[in-house]
Amino acid sequence: MTEDSSDVVEIAADEIAEESADQTAEETGEDGPRSRKESALDNEGEIAADYLEELLDIADLDGDIDTFTEGGRAHVSILTSGDVLVGKDGEVLEALQELARLAVMTETGHRSRLMLDIAGHRDKRRKVLQELAKDAVAEVTETGEPVRLSPMNPFERKIVHDAVAEAGLVSESEGEEPHRRVVVLPKA
Repeated sequence: MTEDSSDVVEIAADEIAEESADQTAEETGEDGPRSRKESALDNEGEIAADYLEELLDIADLDGDIDTFTEGGRAHVSILTSGDVLVGKDGEVLEALQELARLAVMTETGHRSRLMLDIAGHRDKRRKVLQELAKDAVAEVTETGEPVRLSPMNPFERKIVHDAVAEAGLVSESEGEEPHRRVVVLPKA
C-alpha cells in the first residue's frame, strides 16, 4: 500500500468512527445509553402517534397522544372523552391499532407489535379480565372440571392466560377467530 492510500484508509476509518459516535450519542438519552431495540420501539411509537394524530385531525376529533415502551412493545395512548374511538367491544380500537401497525410497517419495513389504548379502555378491560380469570381459577379448583370462557381477541386471551398461569393453573386457547376462547384446565 502506498503512503497516499494509507492516508485515505485512515481518513475513512476516522469518518466511520465519528459517524458511529454520532449515532451512539443520538441513541443515548438523559437516563444513559439506550439499546437499538429501545430506540426502534420509540421510533415505532412516534410513527404511530403521528399517523393517529393525522387521523384525529381529519375526523375533527380531540385527543392527547402519549407514547412509551413497556414489555418490549411500543405503546400509544390516546386520552379522550367518550368511546367513539373505542367502539362496541373495542372494535374501532382494534381497527385503529391495525392501521397504526400498518403505518409503522410501511415506514420501517417490519411488522410492529404496537399496542394502542384509547380512553383507558384496555386498562379497564384488563382489570375485568383478571377478575374473570380469578373466578374461573376458583371454579376449576373447586370442581376439578375445565372452564371455557367467552370468545376473546388475542389481547384479552393473553391477559387471561397470564392471570391463570400466575394462579398456578394451565390454560389453552381453542376454536377459530373470531370465536377463539380460553379454556382453564385443572391441575394434572
